[in-house]
Amino acid sequence: MKPIEKSQQAFKEASNYFPGGVNSPVRAFKNVGGDPLFIKKGAGSHIFDIDGNEYIDYVLSWGPLILGHADPKVVSDLQAAVSNGTSYGAPTLLETELAKKIQSIVPSMEMMRMVSSGTEATMSAIRVARGVTKRDKIVKFVGNYHGHSDSLLVDAGSGVATFDINTSPGVPKSLAYDTLTSPYNDVDTIKQIFEKHGDEIACIIVEPVAGNMGVIPGTKEFLQTLRDLTKQSGSILIFDEVMSGFRAAYHGAQNLYGIKPDMTTLGKVVGGGLPVGVFGGRRDIMEQVAPSGPIYHAGTLSGNPLAMTGGISTLNQLSPELYDQMTAKVDRLAKGIADAAQAHNVPVVVHHVGTMWSYFFNQGPVNNFADVQKSDMDFFAKFFRALLENGIYTAPSEYETNFMSSKHTDAEIDQTIAAFNQAFDDALKG
Repeated sequence: MKPIEKSQQAFKEASNYFPGGVNSPVRAFKNVGGDPLFIKKGAGSHIFDIDGNEYIDYVLSWGPLILGHADPKVVSDLQAAVSNGTSYGAPTLLETELAKKIQSIVPSMEMMRMVSSGTEATMSAIRVARGVTKRDKIVKFVGNYHGHSDSLLVDAGSGVATFDINTSPGVPKSLAYDTLTSPYNDVDTIKQIFEKHGDEIACIIVEPVAGNMGVIPGTKEFLQTLRDLTKQSGSILIFDEVMSGFRAAYHGAQNLYGIKPDMTTLGKVVGGGLPVGVFGGRRDIMEQVAPSGPIYHAGTLSGNPLAMTGGISTLNQLSPELYDQMTAKVDRLAKGIADAAQAHNVPVVVHHVGTMWSYFFNQGPVNNFADVQKSDMDFFAKFFRALLENGIYTAPSEYETNFMSSKHTDAEIDQTIAAFNQAFDDALKG
C-alpha cells in the first residue's frame, strides 16, 4: 500500500468545512485510528483511492451496490436518464415501474411511497403508525439503528454505537420518553413492555436481521413474538429492511422468516446506489397518507427519475439464482475467516445472512448489543488497519456490516482469506 498523503491532505482540508471532516460520522475512521481514505473511483468489486491504492471493497457504499461499482447496465441506464433531465417534481412512469417491481419481490408492500433516504422512510413509517393508531409510544431495540430522526436515536446502533452516544443532544426528552427500548432477541422483556404499555404503543420497529451492530439475525421466536404482540394490542409491526431488504435474501428477511409485517421500510439496494428510501405496507394503512388521507408526507425529490432508474436497473438484474451464487461466496469467506482466526488462536464469531456478513473478536455467543460490547474493539482497530494494508476494505467499525456483490470472484475470495491470515499475523505482532 502506497502512503496516503493525498488522502491525509484532503481530510485536513475537508475538516475546515465539515464537522470531523466528513458528511457521515463513521467515515472519519475515528473508531479505528488513522485518517480516512478519499476515494477516486470504483469498478466492480474494487475501489481506488486518490493516492493510487486499489482495494477489494466489502463496504459497497454501506450496502447499496449489490451489482458492484459502476455496473455497466446501471451506468448506461442512468446516462440515458440524465439526458432527459434530473428532476421534474411531477409524476413519471418510472415511479410506478419501480413500485411494481418492488411489490413483485416483496408482496407485503401493497402500497408504498418513495422518499430519498432510509431515515426519511423510517421516520415517515412511524408517523403513519402513530397517525393510524392515534397512539404516541413506539418500541425499538437496543442496537437497532433506524436513521437519525429524533425518536429513533435512543439506544441506537451503527454510528451512534460507534461513538458511544446513547441519545443525541437536540432530541427532546419528551420524544425519548415515548420511545421504549428493549434488548434485541429478548422475548421476556418485550412481553413485559406490552403487558404494561400495550394499549399505548403505536408500533414496533425492528431490523429483522440487525445490521447496525454487526450482523445479528433475529430469532424466529423473537420475531414471531413481535408479530403476535402487535396483533393482540392493535399496534403496527414495522420491519426496517433498509439494509436487509434485497440483502438477507432476494425477497427480504420477512420471506426468510415467513412473517408478514404491517409496514416495511426499504432503501440502499432499492436505489442502485442513488439516494432512495421506500415505506409502505398494508393498503388500508397507506391510504391514510396524504393526499388520500390526513397523515402528511411530502418530498421535493421523492421518486426523482434518476433514483427510480437506478433502482429499476438494479432490481431487474437480480434473481434468486444470483443470490445463491453470492451467498455461496459469503459462506466460503465466513469459513475462511473463522479458520484463519482459529489458526492464530484468536476468538472470533462470524455471522452471515445472505449477502451480509460481519465478524466479532468475541468468545460468543453474540445475540444482542450487550454481547457485541464484550468484543475486543482495540484488536478490531489494529486488525482493520492490517487488512487495509493488505488491500481489503471493510467497514471501519465492529458495529457495521460488510457485504458481498455479484462482481466478487472466487479468486478474490481466496485473496481476501489470504489477507485475513496475513492481517492476523500483522495485528498480533503489533
